[in-house]
Amino acid sequence: MNTKSTSLGHLAAFFTIVIWGTTFIATKVLLQVLTPVEILFYRFFLGYLILLLVVPKNLKLDNHKQELYFMAAGLLGVTLYFLLENFALTFTLAANVGVIIAIAPFFTALFDYFFLHGERPRLRFFIGFFVAITGICLISFRGDNTVHLNPAGDLLAIAAAVVWAGYSTFTKRISTFGYGTILTTRRIFFYGLVFMIPALFIFGFHLDFSVFTEFKNLANILFLGFGASALCFVTWNLAVKLLGPVKTSVYIYMVPVITVVTSVIILHEHVTLPAVLGIGLTIAGLFLSESRLDFKRQKTINEKEELRG
Repeated sequence: MNTKSTSLGHLAAFFTIVIWGTTFIATKVLLQVLTPVEILFYRFFLGYLILLLVVPKNLKLDNHKQELYFMAAGLLGVTLYFLLENFALTFTLAANVGVIIAIAPFFTALFDYFFLHGERPRLRFFIGFFVAITGICLISFRGDNTVHLNPAGDLLAIAAAVVWAGYSTFTKRISTFGYGTILTTRRIFFYGLVFMIPALFIFGFHLDFSVFTEFKNLANILFLGFGASALCFVTWNLAVKLLGPVKTSVYIYMVPVITVVTSVIILHEHVTLPAVLGIGLTIAGLFLSESRLDFKRQKTINEKEELRG
């Protein structure tokens, strides 16, 4: 893989995380008029429609076995991840969930090594992981003694992190099929919506478009549907295709950093010293985890991917 492609992959991952780190504002506004499952359905249905309008072409698969990968990616990355995260938030603190979700890169590295025969995680990766998690803890808890363990909520958050790692693994495999990123993302959204249907009945989904007659609600759902879903899942999947699931997933460390910065700029929240220290540690952990692989080993991996693709 050339330097230009690698740079594009890092840019795509960073752009995605910047948007995802700001979605809490839009979600917070919409939660005043919609339930979590309603927000989830509207944003991904809108995202699917947008991708369909952008590329109306139908995706024809080379074989039926590939369909299973799309089904798994839709189930994990769209339906299960967001449902588990929302459930976790009902049982435990948002700070706990934010920290636990950030362990996803750890599971991604393990999945990549065992299931995709990728590079074995090196010591610098694990050092970077612990440094970043320490920083994220400082950002999330901010020294206000709000650390509380809740087994049910925390276990659900761990499950969400594992599920996202699984999603990254499947999307990496999908990227080797040779299809366009927008078409593959749209198919993943389709299956995510299909698997979401039972949850809509269980959690009392109500189809009511009248809430979007208010401009702020319409603007926020468009941001979540177009920006955080349609656009960002495409850029994230592109980053996974260019960088691999491990290097892309470590950008998840930056979500709390973006959230804090956004809170200060938009909501004028006060930033504490622990949060500033946490931001520094998180960024340091990101750079440690992104350390270059052994050149010969990386070259071999890239050559294998090119042959498969």
